[in-house]
Amino acid sequence: MTPRAFLNVEQSLTGRRWTGPGAEAERLAEAMAQTTRLPLPLCLTLVARGVAPAEAQSFLAPQLRDLLPDPLTLRDMGKAADRFLRAVRDRQRIAVFADYDVDGGSSAALLLVWLRAMGRQATLYIPDRIDEGYGPNVPAMQALGAAHDLIICVDCGTLSHDPIAAAGCDVIVLDHHLGAETLPAAVAVVNPNRQDEDGALSHLCAASVVFLMLVEANRRLRAEGTAGPDLMAMLDLVALATVADVAPLVGVNRALVRQGLKVMARRERAGLRTLCDIARVDQAPTAYTLGFVLGPRVNAGGRIGQADLGARLLATDNPAEATALAQRLDALNTERREIEARVRDEAMAQAEARGLDAPLVWAAADGWHPGVVGIVAARLKEATHRPAVVIGFEDGIGKGSARSVSGVDLGAAVQRVAAEGLLVKGGGHRMAAGLTVTREMLEPAMARLSDLLARQGAGADGPRELHVDSLLTPMAATPALIEQIEAAGPFGAQAPAPRFAFADVAVSARRIGEAHLRLNLDDGTGARLEAVAFGAFDTPLGPALESPGHRRFHLAGRLELNHWNGRSRVQLRLEDAAEA
Repeated sequence: MTPRAFLNVEQSLTGRRWTGPGAEAERLAEAMAQTTRLPLPLCLTLVARGVAPAEAQSFLAPQLRDLLPDPLTLRDMGKAADRFLRAVRDRQRIAVFADYDVDGGSSAALLLVWLRAMGRQATLYIPDRIDEGYGPNVPAMQALGAAHDLIICVDCGTLSHDPIAAAGCDVIVLDHHLGAETLPAAVAVVNPNRQDEDGALSHLCAASVVFLMLVEANRRLRAEGTAGPDLMAMLDLVALATVADVAPLVGVNRALVRQGLKVMARRERAGLRTLCDIARVDQAPTAYTLGFVLGPRVNAGGRIGQADLGARLLATDNPAEATALAQRLDALNTERREIEARVRDEAMAQAEARGLDAPLVWAAADGWHPGVVGIVAARLKEATHRPAVVIGFEDGIGKGSARSVSGVDLGAAVQRVAAEGLLVKGGGHRMAAGLTVTREMLEPAMARLSDLLARQGAGADGPRELHVDSLLTPMAATPALIEQIEAAGPFGAQAPAPRFAFADVAVSARRIGEAHLRLNLDDGTGARLEAVAFGAFDTPLGPALESPGHRRFHLAGRLELNHWNGRSRVQLRLEDAAEA
């Protein structure tokens, strides 16, 4: 039997059915509120995270030392730490080969900063997205191998059999992308997504894997009576990578990001401090700051500019260099947005013409910049609630990125299509993947991928739903409540911020710019609440709420503190509405 819709909203203004917590969740939350004296909305959030009443206080104040796994639980970790430390002790020549995204740049920066603290240097190499593509390639690895004793591949390398074999020197792989049945001939392949791992740490990004190797290296140094570099001060890099790579904010990831945000708030890293200033971040950073303000700027060099700019910014301790790099990345990010907007419009038009009800939504064309296809794939996924692939062709070869929805393992499907010979290459993880395809194989490859995703349930989710965590009144939406709820964060992938509904309210609204709305909510008790609806006129929300007449509405969204002119006010970031 289908549970009753929350507030009886079977179809909202955006066409969604509202759902709420079940009776069991409400019972557990009420019991938790009674035993812990925490507010019920917070208890509902905790119950949704699977937190038991006895665990509530420890969940709200997680200790990294209690959650950080023993690095040696990952296969090959001991080999990696030993070979790394031998290179450090013997002053061997080290090269770091990194992916061109935020996770790769942060992973590389972790190693460069650690080595600098030990009085050592390393060569940074990040491949060009267009000329070299993702991951190690034979010419680059041969050149690095000829000039170095050890190459460390971060956020890449797990599937790079031929390039690693061609290196001619020792190679360590520190990665998190899905592994195949066989591993390359490296000294060590440390990857929680190797097929012979148990999956307990599969949610780690590459920077976390690098961090764990440095934890093990420090532990071995300490056993010898030597102090290693301060790893806690490097958690800002781990936090940035975790959020930007859309890793689930659960378990140790949540603790890493939480502590990393505290480190970042101290503004000690030259590159991040300067980037925050240029991006006008004037409050303590949040997960949103990492994912939507800093991450895109760090990524911009790898997308449309010089691939190593982001890693160099994160690693530098020179304020002048940090300023120059941050300014360049900010300008590239503006250019990237313009390119992305054009490709997004063209890709959406193509996908709509093909039909948006298939298990897979995809688009491909000549000349689409490979640096933005991943972002556009994410936009298609968000708009259609289906896995999406966007491919840009150049000289008959298409390079694409894919993004998935919850419950659908996209990386495994792409890897299978590649193994079947329909793709030149492809791989990734559950939520994101990359691929290369010839023009001749484009249609059959997409058809096969769609078939594999359909078998996982993609496209068969029925009417879209909007989950509401709790019902609130405007009077109850206080800064104190928001601060208490934020203790259950940080919020992000697989740990979304709670969504609240406000029932039967009168609305007054005014347009901001072309597409946004500023609103005031009044429930008739004298209490009022401000709200903002970004992009409202890109949906049915804008016209309905701008001229509400005498209609009253149920509203749903997420609460936040709006800081302006030294004051903080509660604000609802509106996501949906339905006539009351």
